Amino acid sequence: MTQSSSESNSSAPLGAQQESLQQLDLLQGFPALRDALIPAAPEPVNVAAELEASGVPNPVARVRVDSTLPQVDRTFDYRVPAELSEDAVPGARVRVLFNGHELTGYIEERAATTDWTRTSLLPIKSVLSRVPSVAPEIFALAEALADRYASTVANVLRLAVPPRIAALDKKYAPLLPGYESDYLGDSAPVSTSNTPESTPENVSESTPASAGEKPQENAPEIAEPECAESEPDAVSAASSAADPYAWLATPGALAPFVLDPPALNPDAPDAASVFSDYENGAEFIEDVAAGAATRAVMTVLPGHLEHTWADVLATTLAAAAASGRGAIAVVPTAKNLDLLEAALAERLPADSFVRLSSDSTPHTRYHGFVKARLGQVPVVIGTRAAAYAPVANLGLVVCWDDGDSSLVEQRAPYCHARDVLLLRASAEGTAALFAGFSMSSEAARLVRTRWASHVRAPRALVRDYSPRIFSTGSEFELARDPLAAMARIPHLAFEHARRALARGPVLVQVARSGYIPSFSCERCRMPARCGECSGPLSVASGSSVPSCSWCGHLAQQWRCSECGFTHWRYSAAGATRTAEELGRAFPNVPVISSAGDHVRASVGPEPALVVATPGAEPVAFGGYAAALLLDADKMLRFDSLRAPEAALRRWLNAAALVRPAALEGTVVTTASPSPVEQALVRWDPAWFARQELEERAQTGLPPAVRTAAVTGAEADVRAFMEEFLGSSALPERVREQLRIVGPVPLDQGYFAWSESLEEDSEEAPVQGDWRTLMFFSYGIAQQVTRELRATRATIAALKKNVGERPVQIRCDGLDVL
Repeated sequence: MTQSSSESNSSAPLGAQQESLQQLDLLQGFPALRDALIPAAPEPVNVAAELEASGVPNPVARVRVDSTLPQVDRTFDYRVPAELSEDAVPGARVRVLFNGHELTGYIEERAATTDWTRTSLLPIKSVLSRVPSVAPEIFALAEALADRYASTVANVLRLAVPPRIAALDKKYAPLLPGYESDYLGDSAPVSTSNTPESTPENVSESTPASAGEKPQENAPEIAEPECAESEPDAVSAASSAADPYAWLATPGALAPFVLDPPALNPDAPDAASVFSDYENGAEFIEDVAAGAATRAVMTVLPGHLEHTWADVLATTLAAAAASGRGAIAVVPTAKNLDLLEAALAERLPADSFVRLSSDSTPHTRYHGFVKARLGQVPVVIGTRAAAYAPVANLGLVVCWDDGDSSLVEQRAPYCHARDVLLLRASAEGTAALFAGFSMSSEAARLVRTRWASHVRAPRALVRDYSPRIFSTGSEFELARDPLAAMARIPHLAFEHARRALARGPVLVQVARSGYIPSFSCERCRMPARCGECSGPLSVASGSSVPSCSWCGHLAQQWRCSECGFTHWRYSAAGATRTAEELGRAFPNVPVISSAGDHVRASVGPEPALVVATPGAEPVAFGGYAAALLLDADKMLRFDSLRAPEAALRRWLNAAALVRPAALEGTVVTTASPSPVEQALVRWDPAWFARQELEERAQTGLPPAVRTAAVTGAEADVRAFMEEFLGSSALPERVREQLRIVGPVPLDQGYFAWSESLEEDSEEAPVQGDWRTLMFFSYGIAQQVTRELRATRATIAALKKNVGERPVQIRCDGLDVL
C-alpha cells in the first residue's frame, strides 16, 4: 500500500477502512483471518435493564476518581454490586477500575439511572470503609475551590482528607448504618462485616472513562495495628436503636452534639467581659451565641493583662459550641495552636474539640478527622488543613493572622486558608471572624465592601495597652546620633536594652536566620554568587568556608566575578551572628536563639537576650521588658509588592509580646521614616491597610483585583494563552476587560525569593520558564478562572502540550508580584 493511499484511508470512515483491509486476491478462502481483521460489532446492551435487574436501590455510584489529571476532573458512573450496597454510602472511599488501572476514589452520590449507554457499567471493586470520609458540603467546597483557583477537585480533596488509618475505620464502621438502612430509611439490619481489603478479580468489561490517561497511584494509606482499646458497648445495640447518623447525607443537617451542647466551664471568664473593650464587640459575640451569620474583622489589643488573643478566639469558639453549632479555627503555626488549645481547654471539656495539624501523628490526625466527621466534637482547631474540617452544622469560622504566608498551601491549588473559610462562610451561612494584631489588605477589603464589620478598641485603650515605641530613624534621633543611620544596633537601642534587662527579658528581632546569609565584594559591593549555579553564597559559622545556598557548592577560593577581588564583607547578619555579637556586648546576660530549626515556644521571666527571626519569637512569661526590631529597612526592601504590609505585620506581632507602656514596656525600631513606620509608632494597622488598599485600587493591583499566573515553557505558555483567548466560551466583554502582561522569562531573583514557597515538584517553575500575568476584576473572576480550568483540561485531553510538563496556573499567588 502506498503512502498516498494510506493517507486517504486514514481520513475515510471506519467501515471503509475496515473494508479496505480485505484484499480479495489475498484473503479469499481465509475466513479466520478476515474475522480477525474485521471484528464483529458489539451486541447492544440495555444498561437500564441491567441496573433494574440487579435489585440494588440506586445502583449507580458517581465516583470522584483520585487522579489530578485535568481531563478526568468529573464524576464517573459505576455499578454498585449487591454485596457492597450497604457499605457504599456517599462519601465512602472505594477502589475502582479506571482505564485499566485500579484507583481509589470517593462516592459523591448514589443514583437510580445513568447517561452511559454504550457498554455495561463497571462495578465498584471494593469499599475500603463505610466511614463517609467526604461530607456533601466538602464536595461542594472542593468544586468551588477548583473553579476559583483553576484547579481540579482531586487536588482539593487530597488537602481536605487525611491519609486513611485502617484500624480506626474498622473501629467506627460497625457503629455506622449502611446505605439501605440509613439513606433510604429501610428497616434492614445494619451489616457489621468488615470490608475486604483484597482486590477482586479483574473483569473484562471496558470502562466508560476516556482512554489515554496516565495511571495514578492509589491514595496513601497508613496501615496500623488494631487498637488495643475495647469496642464500645453500643455496638450490640446499633442496629436496633434509632439511627443517630441520618444527618450524614444532608449538608448542614443537625449533628448529634446539637442535642447536647458542651457545658462551659463555670470558672471561665464571661464572654461579654472579654469583648467589652472593643467597639462592636458585645454585639458580635451576642450574634455568635444566637447563631446569626455575623462577620467581623478584628484588631486585637496587644499586651492585654487579662485577655490574650487566644482568650478572645477561645471565647468565640466556646460561644458557638454552647449554642449547638460547630466551629473551626485556623492559625498559622503550631506555636499559635498550642496557645489556642490551652485557652480553649479552660472553657470547654477536653472531649469537645480536636486538633488537626501537620505536626500531629497520622493516627491522631485521622482520629480527630473522623470524630469531627461523625459529629462527636463541635470544635476543630488547627493549622491551614483544618479549614477543610468536616464539622457538622457549622456555625463559625475563625482565622488568626490571615496575612501570614504559612496559611497558603504550597501544593496545587495553592489556595489560602482565608479564602477557604470565606467560601465556607458564604456557602453554609456561618459567622466569620478574622482577627490579628495587624490587618491585611484583603481583610481591609472585606470591611470596605461591608462584607464584615470592624471590631476594634478605642484609641485611648490602644495607647494604654501598647508599648511605647521609639524609632532610631526619626529626624530627632538622627540629630542626636548621626551614626544611627549606619549602625546595625544604634546607641538608643543599646541603651534601652541595657535598662530593660534589669526588669526582664529583651526580644531582638532580626530579618534572617543563620550566621552570614549573604555577603558581597569588599571593593565593588557586588553580591557574591556561586560559580556553578549563580546562587547566593552564605557562611554557616565564623570558621566555615562560604557555600552556595542553592546547590551547596563550596567556594574554596572565592573571587569576585566582577572585579576579581578576593576579600568580602557581609551584607546581612543572621540570628546566629547577632547572638554572638550581643553575647560579647552583654557578657553576663544569657543569650537565647530562636530561629531556623531551633524555635523556642516560650521563655521565663528572667533577664535574657532572645534573638529570633519573624514568626519564631518565643512567648515570655509576663511579657518582654523591651524589644529591638533590627534590620527593619531590609524587611521593607524585599522584592515583593507585599513587603511593607508583611514587615508591619511582623513588627506588630513582635511588639505585641512586650509589656504595656504602663509597665515600662518599650520597643525600638531601626526603620526609616515611612508610612509603615508611622503605622507602627501609632499602632494603627487599620489605617495602613486602608491606605494600601486604596493605592492598589488606583494602580489595578491585588487585592483590589484578582490575578492569575500561567508559568511554563515559553511555547507551552503561548499555546495555552492562544487557546484560552480563542475560546468561544469566553465572552468578548470579559476578554476586553482582561489585562495581560507577558509572557516574560523568570529571572534568577524569582528563584532566590520563592525557593521556600515552591514545593510541588510536578508544577514548580524551573530555570528557563516563562510567565504570563493576568489581572481581572472580581466581577468577571468566576468566568475567567472557570475558563482557565476548562482550557487546561482541553489541552491535557487533546495532548496539545509542546513540552513534557504542563503549565502551572496560580491564582492570587503571594509570590507573583
